[in-house]
Amino acid sequence: MQRAIVQWKCEGLSAADAHRALIPTSPLMTVAGLVSHMRWVEHCWFEVMLMGRPPTSNPLFDKETEDAEMRVEGVPLERLLEEYRTQCAVSDEIIAAHGLDDTGRQKDFRAGAATLRWMLMHMIEETARHAGHLDIVRELLDGGKGYY
Repeated sequence: MQRAIVQWKCEGLSAADAHRALIPTSPLMTVAGLVSHMRWVEHCWFEVMLMGRPPTSNPLFDKETEDAEMRVEGVPLERLLEEYRTQCAVSDEIIAAHGLDDTGRQKDFRAGAATLRWMLMHMIEETARHAGHLDIVRELLDGGKGYY
């Protein structure tokens, strides 16, 4: 449900609004930035931590650029949403193929030893928190609010 809220909070936004920064101390906290962040968090937990795949393609692991996954200026929101939907589908396939007590295969990071159960609980919390951020940003942008 939280994933669906992420999608819903983006409906009808203009390209300018999707990339508009409203919080002076958090200039990357845009709708587009949050959607990109959520895509890469899905990748991090299920492909990298659980499956043990290399983190090299994931900007969350970019040691040179802080918040690299949120730097999406010029990337259309529709593209970011499609990438998020695709990543969620990959995550769902991985989840379906594992038991809740299976542990991650990523040995380069301490979090890689977590169980799938823990990862799922963490992702529910993470997605809900950022859906809340999207709710606030959307209301600041155009007054849009509501829970489904």
